[in-house]
Amino acid sequence: MSDKDTSTAKSYLDSALAQGQSALGSLTGSSGDKSEAAARKDQAAAEKEGSHTLGKLGPLNVSPSGGVSTDDPDRAEGSWNQTLGSAKESLGSFTGSTSLQKEGERQNAEGKGQEAQGQLSDFGSGVQDRVKGAAGGMVAGVTGDREKEEEMRRKHDDAKTKQRSAEADIQKQADA
Repeated sequence: MSDKDTSTAKSYLDSALAQGQSALGSLTGSSGDKSEAAARKDQAAAEKEGSHTLGKLGPLNVSPSGGVSTDDPDRAEGSWNQTLGSAKESLGSFTGSTSLQKEGERQNAEGKGQEAQGQLSDFGSGVQDRVKGAAGGMVAGVTGDREKEEEMRRKHDDAKTKQRSAEADIQKQADA
């Protein structure tokens, strides 16, 4: 990972430093320390937001750091099954066909499970590959293998994008 990339860990560190600087400003009465603390706190919030920002087009995800990932196929298939299931439920309800309505309920429920399975798969592989990329990058950095270090940085960034995409979809569903 390069210094220009946004980082959740860096945002937490900056936020903690801002709290300390704000406390120091309160103790000493220094308005300069208080203003610097407020600016650092705003910067930390922006860094955290930036580390979670994604561009999404269908199953393709892109992050500000240049990471690219594709969704597990179960995510799209599950979403499609939910859509078809909901349509069958509505049509069954409209026409009075309880069998079609029940078929729609079943397909909708299966689709939710299938989509959740895909999200968990993407989240798990994202976390695992981020760790591998970070560890591999450190080893390559120590040994001076710049090409391998860059490869591991890309692996880390792509995995972070996959993980963040799954997190964003899971959060959307939790908020709904």
